[in-house]
Amino acid sequence: MKLKWLMAVFIAVLPVQAFGVDVQRVESDKGIVAWLVEDHSNPVVAIRFAFLGGSELDPVGKKGLANLAASTMDEGAGEMDSQMFQQTLTDQSITLRFEAGYDRFSGRIKTLTENLDRSAELMNLALTQPRFDQEPVARLKSQIISGIRSSSERPGKIAYNALYQTMFDGHGYAHDSDGTVETVEAITQDDLKAFVRTRLGRENLIIGVTGDVTAEQLKVILDQAFGNLPGQPAFQHQPHTQAKVSGKLEVIERDIPQSTIVFGQAGLKRQDPDYYAVLVMNHILGGGSFTSRLYDEVREKRGLAYSVGTGNYPMALAGVLIGSAATENARVAETVDVIRTEWARMANGDITEAELTSAKNYVMGSFPLTLTSTDTIARVLVSMQINDLGLEYLDRRKTYIGAVSRDDVNRVARTLLKPDALDIIIVGRPAGIVSKP
Repeated sequence: MKLKWLMAVFIAVLPVQAFGVDVQRVESDKGIVAWLVEDHSNPVVAIRFAFLGGSELDPVGKKGLANLAASTMDEGAGEMDSQMFQQTLTDQSITLRFEAGYDRFSGRIKTLTENLDRSAELMNLALTQPRFDQEPVARLKSQIISGIRSSSERPGKIAYNALYQTMFDGHGYAHDSDGTVETVEAITQDDLKAFVRTRLGRENLIIGVTGDVTAEQLKVILDQAFGNLPGQPAFQHQPHTQAKVSGKLEVIERDIPQSTIVFGQAGLKRQDPDYYAVLVMNHILGGGSFTSRLYDEVREKRGLAYSVGTGNYPMALAGVLIGSAATENARVAETVDVIRTEWARMANGDITEAELTSAKNYVMGSFPLTLTSTDTIARVLVSMQINDLGLEYLDRRKTYIGAVSRDDVNRVARTLLKPDALDIIIVGRPAGIVSKP
């Protein structure tokens, strides 16, 4: 109880006032668009960018292609081999990284203002002339395969992979972005070059910039970095889908003293009009780390698990509501019963005004803590554009959350939560539990 009281005090004093952040839309002479927040307090600029379409587009037999491309595009470009390219980044104190998720292929660069021009040149080289030389590709392949083999024995990884395979069988979301040992080994230099040629275009590019740069200066940088990319990428997105759940329980046996439990069902996508109501509902159910119903029932009252939680994950083509817990094999059955009970209680629509107020205060008050650096603000600017939230979103978000009513949350809980269709994956050797299709 003391911990809950401290959390309530902490949230109560968080700055929940409007941000007053000026987000500018900047368009270069070549038509490259970016959203910019100027911050001249330090001589630093952060650029985040994303190409729509990620690992869900990896071809059959080549799963892990986007991830391997992200790992190798900064390993030499143009006339510079891997060592020279990396040394140049180091000498100029430039951070350049790429990463691949299900829905997007992303990059980020952080640099001193005085090195911004050089950063744009290096970023352009990596995007348009990556070398994919044999040595760095083999080295990064080996690292990725080692990671796949290592993570394949982790109970959490096994459980999440099994849940996504169940939910999205036949869709790109069913596969881990890292790929498998076999598919990563099968990726060739030609595959990587084809990835760059067909997946990266100006028409599927989203950019967010924060830091010590003006709109006029940024226009020049945008053309330097992205101006000579192809216009339209040469691929088609997969169709929208929905998580397929049936209420099955699957036990994946491993000789470990503690079982990992992962459970999930369909959630909501970011554009859904009930998104903010789900955000509040999830906080009450399992999103509030130390204040949620699941935390209270599973840990505080019964001491079944150290942690338990849920989250609504709005991917581009489907939303999922997923939770997890870990407990002793002998206590798995009781933990699963409590989770199902709380899922059903929430679905009955009985939240209190006190729960609603506490959840809304947290969801409103905790958001500013995600904007603590130029890099994180640039990332949020990209997300705002992808989700079509508008230039004023940072100032209006509090209003959106504040408008969520108790009736909204109860209605969404009744329509969204399906206790009988909650899929559960258990990795371990739980006592008294067997798989049920």
